[in-house]
Amino acid sequence: MKKLLITLGVITAIYFLATLILPPVVEDIRNPVKDTGPYLVSEEAQKLYDDLDFIADLHCDALLWGRDITEKGTRGHVDFPRMREANASLQMFTIVTKTPTAQNMVHNTADAYDNITSLMIAKGESPSNWFSLMNRALSQSEDLKDFIDQEEEEAFLVKSRDDLQKLIEAKKSNPAVIGAMLGIEGGHALEGEIENLKKVYDAGVRMMGLTHFFDNELGGSAHGESLEGLTEFGRQVVGEMNKLGMFIDLAHCSPAMVDDVLDMTTQPVIVSHTGVRAVLDSQRNLSDDQIRKIASKGGIIGIAFFDQAVGVPELPNIIASMKHVRDLVGIEHVALGSDFDGSVAVPFDITGFPLIVEALIEEGFSEAEIRAIMGENVKNFFLRNLK
Repeated sequence: MKKLLITLGVITAIYFLATLILPPVVEDIRNPVKDTGPYLVSEEAQKLYDDLDFIADLHCDALLWGRDITEKGTRGHVDFPRMREANASLQMFTIVTKTPTAQNMVHNTADAYDNITSLMIAKGESPSNWFSLMNRALSQSEDLKDFIDQEEEEAFLVKSRDDLQKLIEAKKSNPAVIGAMLGIEGGHALEGEIENLKKVYDAGVRMMGLTHFFDNELGGSAHGESLEGLTEFGRQVVGEMNKLGMFIDLAHCSPAMVDDVLDMTTQPVIVSHTGVRAVLDSQRNLSDDQIRKIASKGGIIGIAFFDQAVGVPELPNIIASMKHVRDLVGIEHVALGSDFDGSVAVPFDITGFPLIVEALIEEGFSEAEIRAIMGENVKNFFLRNLK
């Protein structure tokens, strides 16, 4: 018995040591920053950046990694202190619940081993989160609320138009105030149960991508096997999301699913992090026809920052993607959609946002257009469409 207890003690000690060591190592590998700064821009660009009233980004997966985002990190791309350093007003924090082994942009199977299971165990998460996608979604929602509660009214969880208006007013008198919204990356988190949609809505989620890297109960992924459109369950979910006032995110959806959603949705959609095929011809990116349809529905398109969405070098291609959407359907449909902390290498972290302003100035964008891209479009979209 004594040997058994010693053995169990050693195993437990090794496990808890692993929970301290492994998650940071994994995140360092999965979320590199190509240029860690400091990020220096021209006096003109910095002056305009400092004068921006509202800066917003539509996609960040920081909740996945187990970092305390109330503390300034030495890894990853986003946390609350770096949001404040960047004078960011609103960040969409997206919940990842499953990713396939050997994840790629072309072809993934739904039954591939799930990377997130290992991460849940390595992080020391409750066993209830080890195998339940729904529990993972609810747990990450609670994590964000806990982080916000620690901020003593200098951080807002935005769930409604009133919440957003309070954030806007609070930031006028206190620049340290920041806002956060919750999204989910992939409707597989619902585990095929329509009742779970209301559960995540009640947990604060206001945006959900229908698919991620593989096909699920809702339909086909742009990176899956079938490339099919909405299933009957997917149609049911879209209808309920419209009723609840939850935004549909078309990032990662198959072209057929994009068309099906746009044919039936009664509300504007979001593409939270994407590129455009005119800049990088990838099945992950939006065609001109899709961009036109999204704009015709009053939607908004977040341009991603990583090479598999925009190509390399990233920054000029980010600007080229924004310019293409502007020229095709209008500046009001363009937004930042970084995919920070999303298992991607990015050219800069959130404190590098002034580099975008400088590049936009150099490309001839007007001050009004730059303000729109950097956050005014997101603010106005949510003021119009949040309940």
